[in-house]
Amino acid sequence: MRVAVTGTPGTGKTTVTEMIESDLEVVHLNDVIREEGLDEGTDEERDSLLADFDAVREWLTERDRENDDAGLLVDSHLAHHFDADRVVVLRCHPAQLEERLTDRGETQAKAEENADSEALDVILSEAVAAHGTETVYEIETTDRTPADVSADIEAVIRGERAPSAGTVDYIDYL
Repeated sequence: MRVAVTGTPGTGKTTVTEMIESDLEVVHLNDVIREEGLDEGTDEERDSLLADFDAVREWLTERDRENDDAGLLVDSHLAHHFDADRVVVLRCHPAQLEERLTDRGETQAKAEENADSEALDVILSEAVAAHGTETVYEIETTDRTPADVSADIEAVIRGERAPSAGTVDYIDYL
């Protein structure tokens, strides 16, 4: 099984996936892209690596083969672009998201761009387009503890939570 945990940067993906208790191997995909050189260069304007999706797909397929007993829990704002049995989209109110991003040193422009993307459901829309509503699980992280969010993801992994795409709405932020 492969579970993707995705969401706009700052929604809490890495924090909560490090807390998850399951047999799935946790893969922090952004680290893999950087460490394995699975990129096509840098977007200078955004100061971020441009992932080579074909190389990442190949790396994940090989990792699946090596780890077929347990499966993978893939964490990244890009995770929904790859095959997954279940896709968890973490959501955070854009105002809180913007604050989280600036607190961790992002520029105001980058924080605002990500907050606007969150309000417009960009990652959720991409996840639903790629995987359909029957495999997408939207989880609110605003004002919730990482332990509570990780427990929700564990319920998704165990099949104890129903798909829930389209349950969070931040359009009022715009």
